[in-house]
Amino acid sequence: MITTKELIKKYGKPSENGSPYLVSVKVPYPMRLAWDKDTKVTKIRCHKMVADKLQSIFNDILEHYGYDEIQKLGIDLYAGCFNFRKMRGGSDYSRHSWGVAIDLDPERNLLKETSRTARFARPEYKPMIDIFYRHGFVSLGREKNYDWMHFEIKE
Repeated sequence: MITTKELIKKYGKPSENGSPYLVSVKVPYPMRLAWDKDTKVTKIRCHKMVADKLQSIFNDILEHYGYDEIQKLGIDLYAGCFNFRKMRGGSDYSRHSWGVAIDLDPERNLLKETSRTARFARPEYKPMIDIFYRHGFVSLGREKNYDWMHFEIKE
């Protein structure tokens, strides 16, 4: 897992508006905003140094699952990428402050949930998690057995 010091060295200091490091990535299938499923998400704001990786991740997820299965599994439930803030319960910046982390399907992968109940811990999601790893991201669920919704850049 990347430390804050390493993040700053590689990706720069985070800023409230994400300038000048944010870019928009067009996702290859419409995603739904997790807390308002009628709202479609077609672009994700992320750090310019992870944009190609995220684009490849979502392309590979679409290729592996197909759009109908993505919707059925809730992989399209977007809960955010860039969000300038401190970590929950901490004083350090969240990885979202750089736009190098993304959350998916938060209602069924709650922050404190473990592999016993988190949706993304089920076998049908293993290919999705493997795709994130193949492109340089890690899953907090797989690494620490909590926050299964959260994927962040490894280095």
